[in-house]
Amino acid sequence: MTGRTDATLADGARRRASEVALYGLTPPIERAILAAVDAERPNQIRGLVRPLHPADVADLLSRLDPDRRRVVIEAIRGRFDPEILPYLDESVREDVFEALGTRDVAAALAELDSDDAVDLMTDLDEEERRRLLAAVPAAERVVLEQGLTYPESSAGRLMQREVVAVPSHWTVGQTIDFMRTQEELPEIFQELYVVSAGNHLDGVIPLSRLLRSKRPVRVADIMAGELHPVPPTTDQEEVAQMFRRYGLVSTPVVGDTGQLLGRITVDDVVDVIDEEAEEDLLKLGGVSESDITSSLLETARSRFVWLLVNLVTAFIAASVIGLFEDTIAQVVALAVLAPIVASMGGNAGTQSLTVAVRALAMREISRTNAMRVIVKEVALGVINGAIFGLVVGLVAWAWFGKPILGLVIGMALVLNLMAAGLAGMTIPLILERLGVDPAVASGVFLTTVTDVVGFFSFLGLATWLIL
Repeated sequence: MTGRTDATLADGARRRASEVALYGLTPPIERAILAAVDAERPNQIRGLVRPLHPADVADLLSRLDPDRRRVVIEAIRGRFDPEILPYLDESVREDVFEALGTRDVAAALAELDSDDAVDLMTDLDEEERRRLLAAVPAAERVVLEQGLTYPESSAGRLMQREVVAVPSHWTVGQTIDFMRTQEELPEIFQELYVVSAGNHLDGVIPLSRLLRSKRPVRVADIMAGELHPVPPTTDQEEVAQMFRRYGLVSTPVVGDTGQLLGRITVDDVVDVIDEEAEEDLLKLGGVSESDITSSLLETARSRFVWLLVNLVTAFIAASVIGLFEDTIAQVVALAVLAPIVASMGGNAGTQSLTVAVRALAMREISRTNAMRVIVKEVALGVINGAIFGLVVGLVAWAWFGKPILGLVIGMALVLNLMAAGLAGMTIPLILERLGVDPAVASGVFLTTVTDVVGFFSFLGLATWLIL
């Protein structure tokens, strides 16, 4: 009976696995894996996980709690795909490394492309890195150690050492024969690099051009002279900008004397763009990418600082309200309407701030156009302030029966939205000039400006015009 049940489960697993091959980690498959984990059925777990793409397996491991994660790893240990590791979040990756053990992790690193292996080593502490390197085969160890000598977030850390390079005096026929017989070629490549003495980079040949050329033709005669090589110390954001600007699929990395060191491919650049965009977005909210997987105390600690800063700025805004305590006491409607002015300013400022942070990240703002962009945002603030000031002013007049109150809040909205546009655009520019990441600190300063200007302009105008 037991054998029959296992066979039925295996058949069901295979049917569901075929669905996974088409659709990835679907909710039914995820539930089936959880059920197999809780029932302690390693064969069923393997049957369900085997057809999954490495990215889907990484997603699955990230969603599981540590105990279930270890059960899955033990079930697939014998067929653990090294390609799973680069897709894991850093916090989950540490847990997976611990569950796999040094020997299995070292074996996985040796099978990965050099750029992925170096990236995985980057996030480890010195002791763990040294222990893993000692377990990696000598040839792969040398490559990893060389990669780790380059600065973090640089082209050197991003580049893949596995390239196809041929001498400039070879013919097309020799090159094709070489590729047919060589077993150590990269699994996927779109170009061949042409090198001369000392591995000096002379040019590049798209694979399509090579295959369309006749065998006796020298590779030097068909290579493309237009290259976009980068030094290994180039920041990865600059590399991403170059790929975006010139529509590159790959680019070579060269040393000081022009020697070919490796290549950077578009898939790695896409990861960089995603990481930078995600990092900026998370920083604007004062959170981190590990908040989903981190412990409760770690997450609370990481958010505490910015909440504390926001509390301090809130007291600054509250102190402005306190200056007009007597005015509010005489005209209670001001307490009802004041948050509208601050809220509208905050939202308008966030729009300008988002535009500014993105433009800085994409290198779309420079000294030549900065003033034009600032003036445009201020003008937008005036226009939107006038429109919404008119609307809110009419509503306030109808609500409280005081036309002067509508005039006050209308004028305050114009002033605050104008200040919001100015602050939202200039604060990131100033912070970048000071060497501070605009994505981290801009939001706090913007909120302070819009709250202070909003309350001060509204209550100040009320004191002047109503009392």
